[in-house]
Amino acid sequence: MKKFFWGNSTSSMQTEGGWNEDGKSKSVYDIRSETETSSDWKVANDNYHNLSEDLDLMKNLGLNMYRFQISWSRVIHDGDGDINSKGLKYYDQLVQGLLDRNIEPMICLYHFDMPLKLAYEGGFLNKKVVNDFIRYGKIIINHFKDKVKYWITFNEQNLYFQPGATRYAVGVDLGRKETIEDIYQISHNIMYAHATLANYLHETSNDKIGGMLAYAATYPATCNPSDQLLVARFNEFVNNSLLDAFVKGSYSPAVVSFVKEHHLKLNITDNEIEEIRKLKSDFLAFSYYRTDVIDASKVPIDVAPNYYLEYGKIRNKYTRSNYWNWNIDPQGFRKVMDDIYYRYRVPVFPIENGIGLIEHWDGQHTIDDQIRIDYMRDHINELKKAQKEDGVEVLGYLGWGLIDILSSSGNMDKRYGVVYVNRSNHDLKDMKRIPKKSFYWLQNVIKTNAEFI
Repeated sequence: MKKFFWGNSTSSMQTEGGWNEDGKSKSVYDIRSETETSSDWKVANDNYHNLSEDLDLMKNLGLNMYRFQISWSRVIHDGDGDINSKGLKYYDQLVQGLLDRNIEPMICLYHFDMPLKLAYEGGFLNKKVVNDFIRYGKIIINHFKDKVKYWITFNEQNLYFQPGATRYAVGVDLGRKETIEDIYQISHNIMYAHATLANYLHETSNDKIGGMLAYAATYPATCNPSDQLLVARFNEFVNNSLLDAFVKGSYSPAVVSFVKEHHLKLNITDNEIEEIRKLKSDFLAFSYYRTDVIDASKVPIDVAPNYYLEYGKIRNKYTRSNYWNWNIDPQGFRKVMDDIYYRYRVPVFPIENGIGLIEHWDGQHTIDDQIRIDYMRDHINELKKAQKEDGVEVLGYLGWGLIDILSSSGNMDKRYGVVYVNRSNHDLKDMKRIPKKSFYWLQNVIKTNAEFI
């Protein structure tokens, strides 16, 4: 029986803290200020100073995998300078701490935290920065490939092929409006960087690597043929084209035709296409939190498929939502696994899943987060159905931020963890870690390999 991975996923800026310690240079997150509803990013949950405790919590929970992100600006000065040995030492301690606890490390190389210097150079719009990233990636691969067997390059890579791509690929305001050519150029530059590093990893080790998408199954609002067609085209552009590149080494014909028909002026070299052509994936990873619905009547007739969701998204009246209107759709989770596996026959790996809730600790009693338990139970059950009834090869199930971290907007009030971290947006308090009711539930699920849930 193959080993099933039960794990936790995080990013560096949402977790680590230590923003200006041991030679770390600035990332775009280090200059962001707190707001009324969010924290700054300087402390996060202070994993930098609580590493052993957090790893012990993961071991006690029963996890056997931890997907974490290496901060580019922590290990390479300004992203393109000298190697920071003290920064690497932190990750050496993290990787060894995981291995000592029989927890498999998975490294993510980039999770939106562009080094500040390189952001002002244009981020991934700039080929020079792309090459800086490839250099950094090879340094990390060479350093860790003997101890780390699972890798991803970019978190949620399809976000770079949707409106707001420069927000993830640059991270600072460059003083101009994003264009459709920006989106397509960024997406290609990032795919080239991913392919180069994946090919390098395969050439120099037996490690496994896959592409990762933010995958929200998208439904048509009605049986109107226009709704059906727009959803199919949106999925082909935003998901399948990248998955095609991950597995088959080429973009979707629909995307290639769009670029040609709309005369997009992209800087793409024969060498970059050849690097992508050689690309293979050992698994296809994705994050999953919710599903979306598109109403074609709201979508202007002349916009690119990349924008369909921005114009046409409507609320799903058949599902309930959390406080932030992220709907809850466990069957959509199964649909995503089925869709990917049936098309590509490559193992699928959900490496982010969870629900954000508003929670407060009274200083004494265990937090009763039954809603989270229900959410996880329903999604894990759908994963089991995908395996047993649909024949999908699933490598594991990784929750998101199982020890409370800042949300993607910096809001500590939006909590995903099964462990509470005692701080708020504007008061660090004592940062104490307190297991919630869901911690003990998930502990039992893992112990029984989800046999009794």
